[in-house]
Amino acid sequence: MASPPSLLSMPLSGPGSIAVIGAGVSGCALVAQLRRLGFEGSISLWETGRGPGGRASTRRSRHDAELRIDHGAPLLNITGETAPLLLQPLLEGGWIEPWQGAIAQLQGESTLRPGKADALGLGHLYRGLGGMDHLCRGLLSLAGDGCDAHYGTLVRHLHWEDGLWHLLGRHRELLGQADWLVLSSTLLAHPRSRMIFGWEDVPLQVAAAPLGDLQLEHALTVIAGIRSEARSNLLVVLDPKAAGPWRDLPFSLLHFDAAAQQRWGLQRITIQPQQDGRCAVVAHSTKAFAADHLDVYGTHSAVARMLQLPPDEGREDTVIAALTTALEQVMAPWLPGLDLGPAQRQLMRWGAAFPLAPGLPSELMFCPRSRVGFCGDFIAGVGFGRIEGALRSGEQLAIELRAAADRCV
Repeated sequence: MASPPSLLSMPLSGPGSIAVIGAGVSGCALVAQLRRLGFEGSISLWETGRGPGGRASTRRSRHDAELRIDHGAPLLNITGETAPLLLQPLLEGGWIEPWQGAIAQLQGESTLRPGKADALGLGHLYRGLGGMDHLCRGLLSLAGDGCDAHYGTLVRHLHWEDGLWHLLGRHRELLGQADWLVLSSTLLAHPRSRMIFGWEDVPLQVAAAPLGDLQLEHALTVIAGIRSEARSNLLVVLDPKAAGPWRDLPFSLLHFDAAAQQRWGLQRITIQPQQDGRCAVVAHSTKAFAADHLDVYGTHSAVARMLQLPPDEGREDTVIAALTTALEQVMAPWLPGLDLGPAQRQLMRWGAAFPLAPGLPSELMFCPRSRVGFCGDFIAGVGFGRIEGALRSGEQLAIELRAAADRCV
């Protein structure tokens, strides 16, 4: 490919077409708010998973229509003084509803404090109606038919040429192109991609090098310094008979204090009754446990399959067994003799589940010279590191992009 021209010699332009990489909450919020603001350009959405959601996804099965497991974020909490712009439309559309579950904290070995909430349980609580993925499905519904979505597609390389951003696959085949590029996660901009996937380069860093955009270079430097915590999550599905005792517990969201996390290697347990009488239980590991098993992706990892990463040689079974034992032991005071061996169990690993502060300053999320934008829970501000932050950042970037379009009218 030809070397791209310096951006300094190119006229500024507003977005005619926008490519959004990542169909998590921030990417879907961006699309929804752009359309609500009257943006009429083309929007393409690129996602490695089978559908929208990101860490607010819901595990569903083609062979089990009744099963749904919120294996990432179990709920959405709003802590800001003013609600996100898209919250009320989501409520009115029946996509989300107030969360009414019982919260408790586990302290040390087995001391239970009902009603004691961590950061996830503060403020106004909501959940996706019919699964957390309905949050993102609702956002895309608010956008109408104005988004060309590409699921099960990995964007591996990026390139600027002839005034357009080119999105390329594993073998540098052209997937799509657009005037503007938006990253709704840090995967293509953060050095961790080299460590986790064995990539030789960081895609956006390579693409940005010839452009001469100091603001983008600054943003990439800050992003490279953002540390994040991984999580290894155990998903358990219990039949109706085994589910009964779980349904009767005095909590549906149990979070662990520091001493309990150190003792059990778990951070949170969510109990999710199914409509057919079954129950799903999701045990979130601590950051320390996940860091020790960072190379175990799980057989359901879409990215691992697309990149054809080597098999884990049985390590997934070892991780599942360790998390199962911890879950059985921690629940023993309430469920004596618990044996999860017969239950259906899966592993879900989030490689960058929680960004650590301070994050990317909002003034660096919009780089008009290089036509690049960033949104996600890694943007500094209210809700940082949670769904709320992702939602608000998508809304804010939409306003910036819409203003850029207006300046060129």
